[in-house]
Amino acid sequence: MDLESILFTQGFGSRRQCRALIAEGRVRIGGNVCQDAAAEFATAALEFDVDAVRWQYRERAYLMLNKPAGYECSRDPQHHLSVFSLLPGPLAARGVQCVGRLDEDTTGLLLLSDDGQFVHAYTSPKRKVPKTYLAMTRHALDETQLAALRAGVLLHGERQPIVAAAVHARSERCLELTINEGKYHQVKRMIAAAGNRCEALHRERIGELTLPDTLEPGAWQWLDERDLAALRGH
Repeated sequence: MDLESILFTQGFGSRRQCRALIAEGRVRIGGNVCQDAAAEFATAALEFDVDAVRWQYRERAYLMLNKPAGYECSRDPQHHLSVFSLLPGPLAARGVQCVGRLDEDTTGLLLLSDDGQFVHAYTSPKRKVPKTYLAMTRHALDETQLAALRAGVLLHGERQPIVAAAVHARSERCLELTINEGKYHQVKRMIAAAGNRCEALHRERIGELTLPDTLEPGAWQWLDERDLAALRGH
């Protein structure tokens, strides 16, 4: 693939902007400046530098983000900053989308990708991908509430009770809840229907993929093959 196309597919602007980056000597391949936009390179394991920042060519982008509170999962946020502002410009520019959404005040594991099939697969209700949340509750948890969540609670506007895939109390006011759906404010509504109130919500796991302890709030990283395999297991 020629260098101009490489930069273009990786989100470094229009073709004209990519040609300008190359002509200005801001792109390095193998440590050497390359000012030939038509120069051909094999993309497998290709690494390149733009303005001294190292990038690896990736045909598709698969990311995880530790979403902090105060960010909206939208490119057109209404009241808060967009989660896309937490990403480097090229990643946002190449069209990554949120794989499902987290509320503005919900934190934790958020997947993003520019692979439409991947996004659809992990947002489709038919896949029933389990998602595990930690909820801090206003009142102490008791067995009556846990039993209600296991048996199923009826949410406003729903015809059938919603059953938690798994539920247990980690502490007096910390609830671990796994669901297979993704209905509007589902976890908060389920907790309310069981007789408590969710004060803070954090998504810890999707399928077998767990948010790493090393990923700080607001930080992102590429999904590696092990991460993708954990998702494919569901």
